[in-house]
Amino acid sequence: MKTIRIGTSELVSTRLAYGCWRLTETSRAPMATGEGDECGRRAVIAAYEAGYTLFDHADIYGGGKCESLFGEVLGSVPGMRDRILVATKCGIRLEGEPGPGSPHRYDFSASHIIASCERSLKRLGIETIDLYQLHRPDYLADPEEVATAFSRLRQAGKVREFGLSNFRPSLVAALQKACPMPLIVHQVEISLARLDCFTDGTLDQCLTEKMTPLAWSPLAGGSLGSRADNGENARPTLNAVLEVLGSIARDRGMPASAIALAWLLKHPGGIIPIVGSTNPDRIRAAAKADDVDLTRDEWYRLLLAARGEDLP
Repeated sequence: MKTIRIGTSELVSTRLAYGCWRLTETSRAPMATGEGDECGRRAVIAAYEAGYTLFDHADIYGGGKCESLFGEVLGSVPGMRDRILVATKCGIRLEGEPGPGSPHRYDFSASHIIASCERSLKRLGIETIDLYQLHRPDYLADPEEVATAFSRLRQAGKVREFGLSNFRPSLVAALQKACPMPLIVHQVEISLARLDCFTDGTLDQCLTEKMTPLAWSPLAGGSLGSRADNGENARPTLNAVLEVLGSIARDRGMPASAIALAWLLKHPGGIIPIVGSTNPDRIRAAAKADDVDLTRDEWYRLLLAARGEDLP
């Protein structure tokens, strides 16, 4: 796959990333069976062999199990660590943590950020996280305290670069002003089924600040695969998108999923879609998006279908 520089950093990633939140059978609790673990291992190997070099995690995925499983694979494949970038996130605390009565909440205290990083490092079996992100905005976030935590982690050699996920542009600006290092990514939901980032200032800010957008759920949870997968009850705009996707895919001899991902790759902000399937065939098919350069006409045909109405 072709590569892209991440933000203003020296990190270089393939144009697509692999998302590890489905490596176990549940996204939040460590309930995976042996069969589920093996499926996750196969998915990681398939992504690695297909050329993906950025692997995205979070401390809550599988209750930490996803990081641990990935760490096992990483330790078993010679040379893999030197060829990839490992990203993970922190800041979400689940109900019952650390004890009964604790609510589901977000926590950007310096102590939690640092402790979460150390736990992730241990589970992943690595010494340094390449890209560390705050997962969802804490309403009690103190930008100066976050900056202190980030600085300590970088000085200790535990994190190379930092970013954010699911933030409003105003809080991104406040954190960037406080942090002595550039925040190099903003991970948000972007797809032909989720267009908010094109109009709420998120992608504009990424362009201005030279932050790389990471797109989670770029295939809308798999619904941008084929019309047959969605049925007659799918919302009208989705069916319209699928019709245009199918038409372009047939013309180009590519899977519809690759066209949907190529739509994101066309944006000048350098969006990196995060592919989350655990099916090796779909992981490989998604990588074909790297070979597609949509025309402006094709791009706008898809946008209009996704909007469900003409442009102003």
